[in-house]
Amino acid sequence: MAMAFKMAASGMWVSDECRNSFMEMKWKKVHRYIVFKIDEKTGLVAVDKVGGAGESYDDLAASLPDDDCRYAVFDFDFVTVDNCRKSKIFFIAWAPAASRIRAKMLYATSKIGVKGALDGIHYELQATDPTEMGFDVIKSQAK
Repeated sequence: MAMAFKMAASGMWVSDECRNSFMEMKWKKVHRYIVFKIDEKTGLVAVDKVGGAGESYDDLAASLPDDDCRYAVFDFDFVTVDNCRKSKIFFIAWAPAASRIRAKMLYATSKIGVKGALDGIHYELQATDPTEMGFDVIKSQAK
């Protein structure tokens, strides 16, 4: 079944492609970030964009639309004060002020189900403008 995980509260489906891409990012480190989009007609949460391992957080921020909602996950690699390499996965709920109210409500009610389908998220951010999800915010939460 192509759409194996349904979120009961919102009626949305999380596609296998979403979970598979997330697992590739988490375990194989082939993606730096993944952007997810809800197709309102089909009720399917699908992959909208995938950032390669060499892409940066700025590339993720630039890929988010100014007038529509999205979910994104970002694999943040850093070195601790003890000189230990770590990786933390951030879940970002992007809902800019210019997006439609229906889209904001749909993404807000589906967020818990999407996060539940993506096992291994460490931190969550909600952002309505780029300053709320700046790289400095990511760095401060990861440490």
